[in-house]
Amino acid sequence: MDETALRSIVPGVIAVLVRRGADFAAAEDAVQEALVETVRERPAGPPESVRDAKGWLITVAWRKFLDATRADTARRAREERVEEEPAPGPVPAADDTLQLYFLCAHPSLTPASAVALTLRAVGGLTTRQIAEAYLVPEATMAQRISRAKRTVSGVRLDRPGDVATVLRVLYLVFNEGYSGEVDLVAEAIRLTRQLTDRVDHPEVAGLLALMLLHHARRPARTAPDGSLVPLAEQDRSRWNTGAIAEGVRILQAALARDRLGEYQAQAAIAALHADAPRAEETDWPQIVEWYDELTRLTDNPVVRLNRAVAVGEADGPRAGLAALAEVDEALPRHTAVAAYLHERDGDLAKAARLYAEAAHKASGLAERDHLTRRAARLNARPR
Repeated sequence: MDETALRSIVPGVIAVLVRRGADFAAAEDAVQEALVETVRERPAGPPESVRDAKGWLITVAWRKFLDATRADTARRAREERVEEEPAPGPVPAADDTLQLYFLCAHPSLTPASAVALTLRAVGGLTTRQIAEAYLVPEATMAQRISRAKRTVSGVRLDRPGDVATVLRVLYLVFNEGYSGEVDLVAEAIRLTRQLTDRVDHPEVAGLLALMLLHHARRPARTAPDGSLVPLAEQDRSRWNTGAIAEGVRILQAALARDRLGEYQAQAAIAALHADAPRAEETDWPQIVEWYDELTRLTDNPVVRLNRAVAVGEADGPRAGLAALAEVDEALPRHTAVAAYLHERDGDLAKAARLYAEAAHKASGLAERDHLTRRAARLNARPR
């Protein structure tokens, strides 16, 4: 069984142990120990069948949990409540993974902790892999995950969880991008696909469509030297047409249910970009209309910032600058958007100054280099 298939059954195994009486931290530790035993003592790995492998891993992990519980003298009260190991038999068909999504997105956790715990418990990633993806020391990530597990330890999900919170966590995973051994963008798509199989909700489908449509443009987003390529300058022949077609199909089915949400609206904007054969053919007026819907749904300042760009494309740069004037100047990327709109309006000196200022504020190296080059290009042009 390959690593992806094995990781896909881990959340269900943890959930079974939690349902049998283990707290979350102990269940997660027991499953990790069971996986280690797999590597050390079963070179051939677990059974090939996913169902058999899940049952086998549950048996091994439950024994690990019982061993740990019995060895912990400070937890004798809990030991008395632990049931005897169930007799071998078929694994229940019920899927408990959804409970883990809600547990990992518990409102008592910070967004960073919720993301890390989701990647560990639902995604099946190791602490080292998550640390590498976030570019932090493994010890730092281990502490973050340990604190998160202690926070949710003992929490019982006896009522429906908040789907919006789960989606927000998955959206954060997606926006982290990728680095190191684990591609967090691909991981976010994988986890969201899992969720769409378990939750019949148009916003879950909307988020998956949004991820697929954005991910489809990934091959064209950077030049061979690693520099950023703006959307208008991307080679659209490099976009993944299969991912675009799937994203559009999923989005259309979600919109047909007439329960519009922010992820569906964002996906609709992404679909309009994907639908244009050339940047000049983009349907900017319709994109502005979708941003109006998104503003109504969220009243998010970042949405209003992006809307100003769309207005500038649809109605001219001065209209875009007027829309930008209503957005808080302290917002990240505000200066970069102002620079772009002033460049479009022909005020190259002001645009160059603003690009340089935006580069100084940029948080990422690639973005900073891109803005610096824009400023240098404008400064080199004759006035």
